[in-house]
Parts: sequence; C-alpha cells; structure tokens
Amino acid sequence: MRDGMRRKGLMAAAALLSGVLTLTACSGGGDDEPSEGSGSEQSEADRAAEDADTSTAVISITPDDAAEGVGINDDVAVAVEDGVLDEVVMTAPELGTDVAGTISDDQLTWQPDAQLERGTRYQLTVQASDSEGREAHESRAFTTVSPDNSFTGYFTPEDGATVGVGMPVSLNFDKPITDRAAIEAAVEVNASSGQEVVGHWFSDTRLDLRPQDYWQANTEVSVSLGFDGLEGSDGVVGWQDRAFSFTVGRSQISTVDAESYQMEVVRDGETLRTIPISAGSEENPTYNGAMVISEKLVETRMNGATVGFTDDDGEGEYDIPDVPHAMRLSTSGTFIHGNYWAADSVFGSTNTSHGCVGLNDTQGADDPDTDGAWFFEESLLGDVVTVINSPDREIQPDNGLNGWNMSWTDWQAGSAL
Repeated sequence: MRDGMRRKGLMAAAALLSGVLTLTACSGGGDDEPSEGSGSEQSEADRAAEDADTSTAVISITPDDAAEGVGINDDVAVAVEDGVLDEVVMTAPELGTDVAGTISDDQLTWQPDAQLERGTRYQLTVQASDSEGREAHESRAFTTVSPDNSFTGYFTPEDGATVGVGMPVSLNFDKPITDRAAIEAAVEVNASSGQEVVGHWFSDTRLDLRPQDYWQANTEVSVSLGFDGLEGSDGVVGWQDRAFSFTVGRSQISTVDAESYQMEVVRDGETLRTIPISAGSEENPTYNGAMVISEKLVETRMNGATVGFTDDDGEGEYDIPDVPHAMRLSTSGTFIHGNYWAADSVFGSTNTSHGCVGLNDTQGADDPDTDGAWFFEESLLGDVVTVINSPDREIQPDNGLNGWNMSWTDWQAGSAL
C-alpha cells in the first residue's frame, strides 16, 4: 500500500506539471522565459510528493534533549500520537549497558523498567509508524541528577523487618536539609493500629518519626518516601521514590534496676524472666532512661579507646576481642552484652562495668543456657531496655534510637509541619 500511495502522488504531480507547461505556451512566452508562477507551482508539486511519504506518527519524549539533572524514577517517558511505537532503545554508553523498558500493550507509551543510575548520561532512540506503515524517528540524550546535587535518605528499620515496639522510623540524610517541611511532608507513615505518627528533626540530617507511645504489638507499618524531584536545599534535589514496610512483633520491655542488680524481662505484660546483671560502676555509671536495641552482634570486639576510656599511655583501659551476645543501646557505645571475664558472683551483687549492662555468659558465645545467650535469642531490634536507679543522668534522645526520652509536647515541637 505504501508504494501505491507513492505512485498516485507522483502521477498527480506529473499531471500538475503538464498543466503548467501548457499554460506557459499559451501565454506566448519563449522556452527560456517561464511564466512568473511556474516556479511556485513546481514547489507545491514537490511538497505534495514529499507529504505523501511522510509519517503522520508524532513522537514525544520526556525529558528535553541535552537536559541535565533528570530524575531517576519517573522522569523518562515516550509516547506517540497517530501511530504506534515499534522500537525504543535506551543505552548508557559510559556504563556500556542497555536499559530495559516496556512498551504498553496499546503501543502508545514506553517507560524504563527500573530506577536509573545517578550522574549518568543516557541516549534514547525511538521508532514509530503510522497506519500506512510509514516510519517516524526521534532521539534524545540527557544526564541524570548527580550525587553532588542530590540527597539520599537512609532509613531504619529495614524493609520487611520484624521489630520491637520501640523502633522508630529513622531517616539519616547524606546532605543537610534546609526545607524540612517539604521533606517531612513527603514521608508518609501508616500504621494498622491507627496510631498517629509525628516527625522530629534532631538535626538538619536526621528525622525520626514515632507515635506518642510505643507501637502496639502486632502492628503493620508502611512508609513511603516521595523525595524524587524535591529540593531539600538550594540546588540539591531528592531522587528516592520508594516504599518499605515492617512489622511490630510482640511487646518486650526489659527494666534494668542498677540498684538491685536485676533485670526484669516483661513480654506482653507478663514477666518472662528476672536476670541478675552488673551495670556501670560508680565511676562509670550506666545512663538512665529508655534505650532501644539498634544492633545485635553474636560476638564483637570492645576497645575502651574507641569510647574515651584510656590509660596514661593512651591505650584502652580494656580491649576484649570476643565479647559475646552484644546488643547496642546507644550511639556512644552503651551495650547490653554477655560477660565471661567477671566472676559469677558479680552478677546480681555489684556494678563493675564502664557503663554497659553485663549478663553472665561464656567465652565463644556457644552456651545457650547462659543468661547472655538467652536474652540475645529472645530479643528483637527495637525492643526496649529501660535503666532505672543509676547515679548517671538520663540518656539524650538523639543518642541512639532513644527519642522516647522526650515528652510528646517536645517531640511535636521538633516537627517542621
């Protein structure tokens, strides 16, 4: 059909040109003196022939050619009018890779299948055709937003995690945020318990979100981050457009009484076990307050020099390479952990540590019958360990995931919304 259309167009052009020559002869002009209008008539005939072979398909591509700072989620798209998409090829020449994408079932649109890379130049070529099979072509080259001009929000907890009732949603940004209201508004947290969730900015790089009281047990929490294209600060935009979720498990809150040297482990309102402990000594007492387990390590090295406990030679006052069943309670180095180097008689009778809470354990972390091993196995990230009756001050709310040590009024006051 395409060749037939072209022949018809050429025949029409030939007939038109024949008429032009006849009119010229009748006017009495010579062979080398064509009439004034003959050139115009010939140009229109040429255009008629060309139009007969031009596709009516109109391709549109987002973004514009040579665009910079393009978002990496939904900023790239192809569409066609008066035709269908035949082929879309997107490449990242610097990476030497092709980008997978999908043409819609009706062949009218195309989008990449996955998130693009930041700071990368992409090339896009498109072929479409109209109902007569005539082809149309378009191309673009553009560069995505660079790491220097974009921010990332790293989140806790992990997607799909099951956590304790004290786990907040904590976002740490790799660049300072000045438009806090816009960024906080782009974070949506929904809880199956119906609890209201409010954000609190601890700094221009940290936003935590939590309900007024601990999460209700067995709550499903979903979080969406709509940062893509939002300007967090002057010239620095977000690129994340994603969602994650987590489950709040059973409620477990353990109370360490530094005065009685005991820890009561309460699960869903019932006492599960009371464990003898050894907290911080009088010289190095343990912080008071509610502390959330943020890390679990079967074994870890603890060196006093890393947290400021050094001797006259600048060496750590202690350096234990294999501390068993350690769980972090603060950023500054407070742990609740197993202790195999102290005498059994210490636990339940005296406080001897440099600020951590110690439980009786064995070297090698291989005895499941010790208190240290039992508590480690029974604990989740997000469980709460509350210390009372210690001679030290209350832990600061931003030292770890410990925003519970702040009144609800003060917490709300830290929101930008």
